[in-house]
Amino acid sequence: MSSNLAVRLAPWLYTATLFIVWEAACRLFKIPTFFLPPPTAIANAFVEYWTPIYRHSLYTLSTTLIGFGMAVGFGLLLGLVVGWSRSIYAGLYPLMIGFNAIPKVAVVPILVLWFGIGFVPAVLTAFLISFFPIVVNVATGLATIEPELEDVLKALGASKLDIMRKVGIPRTLPYFFGSLKVAITLAFVGSVISESIASNYGIGNLMLQAQAQFQVPLIFAGLVALAVEGIVMYWLMAILEARMTGWAQRSGFAQA
Repeated sequence: MSSNLAVRLAPWLYTATLFIVWEAACRLFKIPTFFLPPPTAIANAFVEYWTPIYRHSLYTLSTTLIGFGMAVGFGLLLGLVVGWSRSIYAGLYPLMIGFNAIPKVAVVPILVLWFGIGFVPAVLTAFLISFFPIVVNVATGLATIEPELEDVLKALGASKLDIMRKVGIPRTLPYFFGSLKVAITLAFVGSVISESIASNYGIGNLMLQAQAQFQVPLIFAGLVALAVEGIVMYWLMAILEARMTGWAQRSGFAQA
């Protein structure tokens, strides 16, 4: 088996192994379904509740993507501003760290007070929890330009804006597209948090209803649906990163 084929098959083999071991452990140790349902019970829950799972999954995906899109635009813009000068970086960075340290579950009640329950709080929570990695990575890419390189470019007549456009932004692209993979997964977390607290739709609300009715296989089915959405979106961000910043990728992985 070639190394490329092994790499392609590895995720499927590892996932299949996980589910086989999970199923065997549940049967061998006779773990109650209400404590840890086996994969077969989760699959049955998918079949039985396919329509609500599908509908709520689409709702969660829509709120996540809208919030993520807002985070990309705002995070890129703020990251460029923060990375523009060291004084702005020093002034705003502590504020952003303090804001990011606030648990977003504590912000949801405020959003509900302002906008009511439903779609808007979920979108805003996804936005608030996912924009920080984008800002940090973009600002870091700009702030780490070598001073010697800046001095040489200034000596050649380049302005601050020229350095930003021709050196800073291209240098930041690998940081930016790499941060998208982190941000998209965090956006799902934000949406589900808000849906669990202040929404009548979405995977978070579905899992909350299943918990109230002690339908543990349905809870795990919601988790699996959420995991699949997250994996697919992460995969799309990884493809985008490879296509846009392929020049920055290094073949530093050891060959299998």
